[in-house]
Amino acid sequence: MTKSELKTFLDKKADYYNQKSFFLKDDPITIPHQFSQKADIEIIGFLIATIAWGKRQMIINNGTKLVEIMGQQPHDFILNASPKDLKDLKFVHRTFNSIDLTYFIKALKYIYSSGQSLEDLFAGASGNMAYKIHHFRSIFLSQNPEKRTEKHVSNPLKNSSAKRLNMYLRWMVRSDNRSVDFGIWTKIKPSELYCPLDVHTGNVARKLGLIQRKANDWKALEELMVHLKALDPKDPVKYDFALFGLGVYEGF
Repeated sequence: MTKSELKTFLDKKADYYNQKSFFLKDDPITIPHQFSQKADIEIIGFLIATIAWGKRQMIINNGTKLVEIMGQQPHDFILNASPKDLKDLKFVHRTFNSIDLTYFIKALKYIYSSGQSLEDLFAGASGNMAYKIHHFRSIFLSQNPEKRTEKHVSNPLKNSSAKRLNMYLRWMVRSDNRSVDFGIWTKIKPSELYCPLDVHTGNVARKLGLIQRKANDWKALEELMVHLKALDPKDPVKYDFALFGLGVYEGF
């Protein structure tokens, strides 16, 4: 397949799969789509992205429990939850449990109470997305979490692909007329985004010759992004829809 043929193929698939009919029915992004206020969307979106591994229906079910825990008001809850509210938290999603959730809420309160937002933290560093994520991670984990909690915030500077954080950033930054992604952040450009690299997107990318490296790590992601940016410099991560759709829905 020539570069021109590959672009035509992936553009067509991205256009086909970037639809609410695919993603607001059985994808974790359906949870933040229940909200209309920016702070609510970015807070619950971050928490949902954090637990977004495993079967999608299980993620949605546990995401719904998170919304219930927060009384349908994520921003208000993280600002005003009492010590008793936090002590009484009961939540488990795979290895993410009440200890981790309690710290996440405390860290989010620290951020928003100081007049910042998640957007400010991610946008607060120069350099590529690896450095932006690392900057966010450093501040988010500055409130003395337990060691077990740190692993739930990936570090690309240690070669993690940071799949869930890159997915979250796609949700918040990309803006088009399809309204799957929210496009509520303006301090990061779509051209700066990196593709969420998971088993599905990795396998499809390798079959298309977009990745040679075997591991799904940050080095493989850098390799992938060279190709995706060549296909669309302004919005390279739109191809996440194509790669994911080909893997999940077509078994490509």
